[in-house]
Amino acid sequence: MSERTRGKRVREASRRHFLQTSAALASGSALAGLAGTNALAEPNNNLPPNVPEWMKAPGDPMGSQPYGAPSVHERGVVKNISKTLQQYISASGRTPLQELDGIITPNGLFYERHHGGVPSIDPAEHRLMLHGMVDRPLLFTMDDIRRFPSQSRIHFIECSGNPVYTKPYGKTASDLVGLVSCAEWTGVPLKTVLDEAGLQAAAKWIVAEGADAAALTRSIPIEKCLDDAMLVYSQNGERLRPQQGYPLRLLLPGFEGNMNVKWLRRLKVVAEPAYSREETSKYTDPLPDGTAREFSFYMEAKSIITRPSGGQRLTAKGFCEITGLAWSGHGTIKRVEVSTDGGNSWRDAELQEPVLTRALTRFRYPWHWDGTQAVIQSRAIDETGYVQPTLAELVAVRGLNSFYHNNAIWPWRIDASGEVSNAQA
Repeated sequence: MSERTRGKRVREASRRHFLQTSAALASGSALAGLAGTNALAEPNNNLPPNVPEWMKAPGDPMGSQPYGAPSVHERGVVKNISKTLQQYISASGRTPLQELDGIITPNGLFYERHHGGVPSIDPAEHRLMLHGMVDRPLLFTMDDIRRFPSQSRIHFIECSGNPVYTKPYGKTASDLVGLVSCAEWTGVPLKTVLDEAGLQAAAKWIVAEGADAAALTRSIPIEKCLDDAMLVYSQNGERLRPQQGYPLRLLLPGFEGNMNVKWLRRLKVVAEPAYSREETSKYTDPLPDGTAREFSFYMEAKSIITRPSGGQRLTAKGFCEITGLAWSGHGTIKRVEVSTDGGNSWRDAELQEPVLTRALTRFRYPWHWDGTQAVIQSRAIDETGYVQPTLAELVAVRGLNSFYHNNAIWPWRIDASGEVSNAQA
């Protein structure tokens, strides 16, 4: 079956489900259930046919918000930051994936991971050093960086510990895999800057260092640096925020998050990797036989259903759109399959355009919930043919001693009351 034919069938199925449930949705009881309140039993002067209060007087004037903010009714859509961490200097905050639509993460909700807190850097005093095995060592100001020809590209960044392998597992999509976000990044191809300096023949790696208190350091293969790596200074059309590396960060599409070094201050071209703390003690993958994977750069294909998902509730039987996100560090997502019977059978979901390399891809699947218990899940297939594994399949290979690169399928259980919970918990 062609992609066009498959997509047409999915849309037709969605239309049929919508028409089948239209009559139910037209009834007062169904409308009240979908709203989550008994709207008909409790008179509300703001509901039709009345004129609502907000139409009876002018609203806030222009200039009341010099930098726009979300509606007060969306005040609960914030980063998911644990209240039980031992300390908050080396810590993370998660994107509320289950609250978002599309593929772009708003800057204020982009996930965070810091190793030494968030530095406050004056861009006028920030410099990028490029030295080592180059013909011309260089020192760049931010104005120097912005003089180079720029590009804007959409890519995800994901923490390699998203999630860990062991219980307790998270309750919501954010708890589980909220350490991933996607943005449009603007900056300079790293290759352009390296060409300016002139790489020497023996150059095989570049050691990148951040200007935070941890001086986080990672070694990057020269092949990646000459491919799609970028020096980034803007995110979603505005300058990077301090939490995302202001005024300059490294972007390595598809590589684990910690390698996308923030507050970038130094690039040293070398013949061998540095074997720094963040690539020996941390960010290696212990295996059951006592060995460990090192330099496991790529984030493998993964997906998660974000609606309906843990912590949410279906309020009425009938049509329910299953939607979620899929991504792969190895390129584009080619297919996402959805199961509504605990993995016994799978059906193709529709991929929402645009489908971009190393970016989040939104998928949708039309489903008719009959009001009985169900287990729903998704699995991603990327352009290499790799299929997202189950947790059991992954553990059989990696064991439970590893902390990083868990890209397992995550199922949600829907009980007869409509409550959605983690089926692995």
